[in-house]
Amino acid sequence: MTAHELSFDGIVGPTHNYSGLSLGNLASQKNVHAVSNPRAAAQQGLRKMKLLHDLGVRQGVLPPHHRPAIDILRKLGFTGRDDQVVVKAQRASPALLTACSSASSMWAANAATVCPSPDSRDGTVHFTPANLRSHFHRQIEAPMTACVLRTIFDDPERFVHHPPLPLAEPFGDEGAANHTRLCQRYGDPGVQLFVYGKRAFDRDAPAPTRYRARQTLEASQAVSRLHELDEGRTVFAQQEPSAIDAGVFHNDVIAVGNQNVFFFHANAFLDPMRMKRELQEAFGPGLHLIEVASDDIPIEDAISSYLFNSQLITLPTGKMALVVPEECRESTRVWSYLRRLVEEDLFIGRVEVVDVRQSMENGGGPACLRLRVVLTEEEIRHVSGSVMLDEDLFQRLETWVDDHYRDHLTEADLGDPHLLDESRKALDELTQVLKLGSLYPFQR
Repeated sequence: MTAHELSFDGIVGPTHNYSGLSLGNLASQKNVHAVSNPRAAAQQGLRKMKLLHDLGVRQGVLPPHHRPAIDILRKLGFTGRDDQVVVKAQRASPALLTACSSASSMWAANAATVCPSPDSRDGTVHFTPANLRSHFHRQIEAPMTACVLRTIFDDPERFVHHPPLPLAEPFGDEGAANHTRLCQRYGDPGVQLFVYGKRAFDRDAPAPTRYRARQTLEASQAVSRLHELDEGRTVFAQQEPSAIDAGVFHNDVIAVGNQNVFFFHANAFLDPMRMKRELQEAFGPGLHLIEVASDDIPIEDAISSYLFNSQLITLPTGKMALVVPEECRESTRVWSYLRRLVEEDLFIGRVEVVDVRQSMENGGGPACLRLRVVLTEEEIRHVSGSVMLDEDLFQRLETWVDDHYRDHLTEADLGDPHLLDESRKALDELTQVLKLGSLYPFQR
């Protein structure tokens, strides 16, 4: 079966800001209260998408969520016209307004877990939106994420949509940021690696002590059952608790895989020998593991450069490329390692550098910005809307950003009623560009 891995990137929203909402995300905490540039952030994201498209990767886009989240503010007691709700929230609780204005849906790796049709017993593509229960500003994304995915992948014969897992503590789910699929070819049955931070029902099991573990084993097991995966080709591995406490809030900060290549830091997993053994047994011959020693890249450098939050992609030539943030080139140690890797590795033959600094300053690198969806040619033909990037859509989206986005934004600006109006005009136009219909509540 011929299949392709598509990257669906979240478009950065008009309220992109640095409110420092993500505990355990060191960049988010470091840049709290800084002035953001939503226009630059969106443009950087679009340029990364265009690079992937030009390299031969099929690239889709996901629209931003509507922010501020007026419906949430109303549920919390703010009344009046929508613009009045924003003003009242700013006066009564600026911190609540910043949480309801977060543009973090741009990090589409957290949007959902997606398992392709070759891996499921029923032969369909399965989607489970992440409940993101660890942070209020993120858990409110789940209903809109589900709506967007159902709108774009709306053929019930080919796409199965599950609701997010219950918002109870034992089922904390952060989506594809803690999930990797490995395979020989995209259309072959793959091996699913689910990575978790703790066992919710085992209080004596190892767990981080400084920052909370965002993904539970129980959540990962539930998603595996829902997606009807082959138990013999599914591996569960625990993050090293000390790595979480060092700032590795998701596994995609410390590991990335593509087809038969898995690139990870030596301190990523609690029991790396067991993880490697189980992966090799499930995968069979041909698995290529690249384990980076702490002597080569200390974990602090891996986190600050986001080396592993890169996109590992297969080029039309069959060779792989690693798409890394500019911060990797700025690190002497990391850049030296990457140069050696390209010279010596059998599979990774190229490094591409992208500037996503606006996202990086909030703790999201290239891999955070995309949701990976493996589809057959037939399934691709049933993707709805005009969401697949080409030269025309790229130009239209660039113009759209230039027309609607501010070039600086402070936390105080989030209480500006004009920002609400600007955002709605932008999103209303975007749904027309992407041909997604009346996606947002204010359009209905």
